[in-house]
Amino acid sequence: MKETGRLIGLDFGSKRIGVAVSDALGVSAHPVGEVRRTSVPRDLDAVAGYVEEYEAEGVVIGLPLNMNGTLGPAAEKVLAFASRLRSRLDVPVETWDERLTTAEAERVLIGADLSRKRRREVIDRMAAVLILQGRLDRRRMREAKTESPPKREES
Repeated sequence: MKETGRLIGLDFGSKRIGVAVSDALGVSAHPVGEVRRTSVPRDLDAVAGYVEEYEAEGVVIGLPLNMNGTLGPAAEKVLAFASRLRSRLDVPVETWDERLTTAEAERVLIGADLSRKRRREVIDRMAAVLILQGRLDRRRMREAKTESPPKREES
């Protein structure tokens, strides 16, 4: 995946897909919506719509690995969807380890004093933000490591 440009982040759930987008500089992620799951073709079309609308350079989809790092049924479904998404889109699609992001999103929303009803409404978007922000942070760390330190002037 290109190391520059806007990215779309997805939290793939059984009922909804949370959607987040990065700013043009790739510094921060913001929630932009959710896709109510109906059928795989419609879900793919909806995600493709977000990619087109935001002129995204790539998609990052959360992969819910088991705590021991193995793939469970939910992760297998994400991998199948990611494969279909790769066939549908002209941009790279990668998975990102999303272990505990929903729990972290829940903690953030509780800390923001949102009601249980409101938390249910936004949890998928918030999880998508956390998934995408993790990927953006890794990209920035890589960039920082590859930059050479400033040269000292000789006197």
